[in-house]
Formats: sequence, C-alpha cells, structure tokens
Amino acid sequence: MLFPEGLLDREANSVAATAAIWSNVTRHRTGRFPPKGRQRPGVQGPPAFDGGSAWPLAARAQQAAMPVIGFLNLTSGAGDQGRAGAFRRGLSESGFVEGQNVSIEYRWAGGQNDPLGAMAADLVRRRVNVIAAGSDNAALVAQAATTTIPIVFAGGGDPVKLGLVASLSRPGANVTGIVNLNIELGPKRLQLLHELAPSARNIVLLVNPANPNVDVISRDLEAAARSVGLEPKTLLASNDSDLETGFANIGDMQAGALVIGADVFFTTRSRRLAALTVSRALPAISQSREFAVAGGLASYGTNVLDQYRLVGLYTGRVLKGDKPAELPVQQATKIEFVINLKTAKSLSLTVPIPLLGRADEVIE
Repeated sequence: MLFPEGLLDREANSVAATAAIWSNVTRHRTGRFPPKGRQRPGVQGPPAFDGGSAWPLAARAQQAAMPVIGFLNLTSGAGDQGRAGAFRRGLSESGFVEGQNVSIEYRWAGGQNDPLGAMAADLVRRRVNVIAAGSDNAALVAQAATTTIPIVFAGGGDPVKLGLVASLSRPGANVTGIVNLNIELGPKRLQLLHELAPSARNIVLLVNPANPNVDVISRDLEAAARSVGLEPKTLLASNDSDLETGFANIGDMQAGALVIGADVFFTTRSRRLAALTVSRALPAISQSREFAVAGGLASYGTNVLDQYRLVGLYTGRVLKGDKPAELPVQQATKIEFVINLKTAKSLSLTVPIPLLGRADEVIE
C-alpha cells in the first residue's frame, strides 16, 4: 500500500502523543507506570506501554505501514502440498517477508467451494491490501466481493471466458494472475495413460461438476479418448461422498483405466484417490505429482509450486504499486511427468522404455 508523503510521520506522532497521555494519566492515578498489558485471548494488538521500555516510535510506524495479504485457498492448511510456502518464496523474491514487512491472513476452504464466499467477504471487511486467490472459484468469489482490492489468482481455466479479466495482456480491472496448463494438458494426460495401459478399452473420466471449466474439461477429454479408439464414460464427483460412492460403483462402468480431470478438489484428495485406484487395480493418471508419489500410476501437469511462486512474485509487485489492470496474465509453463514404476509392476504393466525416458521422475 502506498501512503501520502508525511502520513506515517503524522501517524507516528499521534501514537506517541497517545502514549504520553496514557503514561501521565496512569502515573497520576497510581503513582507508577502501568503494568504490562494483558489481552483477551484471540485479540492481537500492539504491546501495552510500560515505563521500562516504551514501544519504539519507528516500530509503531512500521506496524502501521505493514501491508496485509488475504490468502484465500480452496485446499486445507494441512494438505496444501507446499503452496503457501511457494507463495512466500515468491513474495520474498519481491522483497516481502512474512512477519517482517508483510502480514498474511490465511483462509482455507478444505477442498469445498461453499465456504469461499464468506471467507472472501471477511477479507474484504478486514480491508486487506491484496487477495491471493488459489483457484478459479476462489478468484470468482473474491471478484464478486470487491472491485477495489487487488486480486492475484492461481487459476487453470481461461480467465477471459470466466469473466475474470478483459484480456490476457491488459486485464483491465482489479484482477490478474497466473494460469496453469492443466486443462489444456488433459488430452495429453489421456494419451500418456493409453500408452501406459494400451489394453484398456473403456476409460472413465473423473470430473467435478462444480468446476467452472467443467464443459471444456469434459469435451476435450471425450474427444481425446475417441481419437485413439477408446470409449469414454464420465464419473461426476464434487465432494468426498461423491468420490466414495462413485468408486464403490466404478466396477459397474467396466472401467479399464481412469483419467482424473483437472480440478483443485481432486488435487487436495490425491492420496485418497491413489488409495482408491490402487485398491481396485485401476491404472490412473492425475495432474498432481502427489497422486503418483502416493501410489497412483502416473501424473502429468503443471508444477503447482512454481505457479504459486509466480503468484507470490506478482503479489509483491502489486504491493509495490503496480496495478493489476496493467499486469498481463501469465502462464506457469513448468510441466512434470511422473511414473510410479512400482505401481505399474503391481498392475502387470510394462512401461515402454521411451516413455520412461520422457518422465521427469520415476518412482521405484
């Protein structure tokens, strides 16, 4: 946030004057300086003044100037797979370190879209300086909550079609961000799975109907399946109950392989999805590296940590005064392909040597 010249000095002098008045009043009443203050649990604020060490004027001015970022994310704090850390690394590359010259308010939706609206509204009420939105849905609800607070998003869909920006080169309002390639990579993901499990004829597409890009995801995956002679079937899931029910009945779909559609909800459930596919001896591929690490057959997608680092960099630029309207939407282009060779062997799959050579990581 930028402050008019002299504003911090006036603020600091005002705080100093208040401290002096409080000190004189207390001494008059008790004959001593007030004891160190006690605060109610959950209420944070500056430390109380005492006679031994008055809070330095410079420190008070610094706190008054410290910007606040609202980190609005669809994942959970415990299962964010390093996103927050990558975001902070990007911030530090821009010169901002949490707790030193910037504060971050974290809001985790736990993989569910429903809480995002209330969380965004809360951040707006708190008058944060920037909102970092960790999905297309998070960006959309933040955009609906404010037209003035800058928003930097980590998205996967076309931000122009979603109505987030006017154009990629000149977003035109208070929103900009970094998009990954995971939706565009859907057909390639299906092709790789077909190479890994060539005998599978019926392929199931796991899609989240709550994803704002669901039509594009489904259309592209279905077309890619038919182009290689596969018969696609769609399994819809937008919550944990849908997942469990869907996999309980997936045998009725005569599934030979599974492509997990690009979606943040699915990435937050990577470990569970890996367990479900392994227990059913189902070759499957996801956008999330964690899926392959947890036992899924393979993953192919954008490096999400690189995307969040770039979001942190852009957020830092906004804090320094750059306008989102003039910051072009960028793409995170670092792609990684991971094969779990141990899982492939358990499924009696022989991975072609050229495919192993193309993998960025092979888990043995």
